[in-house]
Amino acid sequence: MACIKALSAWRYDFTLAGQPNTLITPPYDVIDAVGQESYYAANPYNVIRLEWGKTYADDNDQNNRYTRAAADFAAWREMGILKRDAEPSLYPYVQEFTMFGETWRRSGFLATVKAGGYEDGMVLPHEETLPGHKEDRHRLMQACMANFSPIFALYAEQNRETSDALSRAAAKTEPIFDAVDEAGVHHIVWRVSDAALIAQVESTMAAHKIYIADGHHRYETASRFAAEAAAAGQKGCDRMLVNLVNLYDPGLLVLPTHRLVKNLEHFSAAAFLHSLGDAGFAVFSMPNLEALQDNMNDMPQDMAGFGLYMEGEYHLLNIERNDMIIAATQPGYSSAYQRLDVSIAHALILEALCGIGKEEMAAGKNLSYCREAADGVDMVDKGGYHFALLMNSTRIFELMAVANAGEKMPQKSTYFYPKVIAGLVINQIKAESI
Repeated sequence: MACIKALSAWRYDFTLAGQPNTLITPPYDVIDAVGQESYYAANPYNVIRLEWGKTYADDNDQNNRYTRAAADFAAWREMGILKRDAEPSLYPYVQEFTMFGETWRRSGFLATVKAGGYEDGMVLPHEETLPGHKEDRHRLMQACMANFSPIFALYAEQNRETSDALSRAAAKTEPIFDAVDEAGVHHIVWRVSDAALIAQVESTMAAHKIYIADGHHRYETASRFAAEAAAAGQKGCDRMLVNLVNLYDPGLLVLPTHRLVKNLEHFSAAAFLHSLGDAGFAVFSMPNLEALQDNMNDMPQDMAGFGLYMEGEYHLLNIERNDMIIAATQPGYSSAYQRLDVSIAHALILEALCGIGKEEMAAGKNLSYCREAADGVDMVDKGGYHFALLMNSTRIFELMAVANAGEKMPQKSTYFYPKVIAGLVINQIKAESI
């Protein structure tokens, strides 16, 4: 199945680069302009300059964020800011964090995965992608010949043989990275270079499918890059940096992504509520956000449930996952896809009632997203949005079922928390002639 390999990673030398917490960033796609400025200010060697560099008004083909990233990457290696591990290694990676008043510990390991098409069934996606993000990542990969941040992927191993073996090996050594980020997430990385254990892990992982959790754009970009290199007579360009987490890891947490609707012509809140009833939704008034979320969390599995915040009022929406509803949700798709809350919301509410289809979603004119329900409420109150559609989390078994059916969920169907950060290890791509 999946082709997982160890790598000789480039890593920061902290004696020259500075404190670990000043060198890391989240993935590029969650960094806004304010965040970018803060990472630039944190340390002159912060990985932001490689992963998501600034753009300037006078940028051109010879001087732009991609060429500057390549120049910095080369200079930092020459200066010793980055040093390469001599032996191929796997890198156990633990993230400790607090959520819902509890302490969580998510364990994975950093390696490389062979980047190829989805059709071979080795690596499976679960979400749609957008072309603009992929073009940006492609230009960065072309310029730098490296992966600065890992994609986040899952595998299913109920006995946890692989993660337990790597944890035992890591316990015998000191961490190579230990830092707390600005969100309070504790990141700890070890290096395991035992050749026998690496061979065992690579062999065991070959029997598993890999499900992309976060990083679809980067993986598809790496696949395109590998295909282009092969067509040009080069090999060695098909390895992608990945953080692999077992689906049975107790620290694996999936949060919802909420929808905010805007810019609809002639929108009427009263008419919209009436249309929800006509579409088969039961609509219940809720006194506050806490009561709404409690009712959403208690929704039975045979019901799809959503929260609606509009004009200062909270509403609980639910609808039975019956055959008629399923048939109306993306005909031609698998039952696994049709039964998803996010599929029902997109088909029966956003598209049927609001006219926001796939093209409109891709354009971004009518739809925005947020992670916290309270933020969605606040954004509606500030104006600019007609309503917030609050979602429950997609369940892991639902993700697997859709991926195994060869389908992709709508964008922003899952939010795995916390993000896997950039700057832990770097995978350099070495092209060779075939």
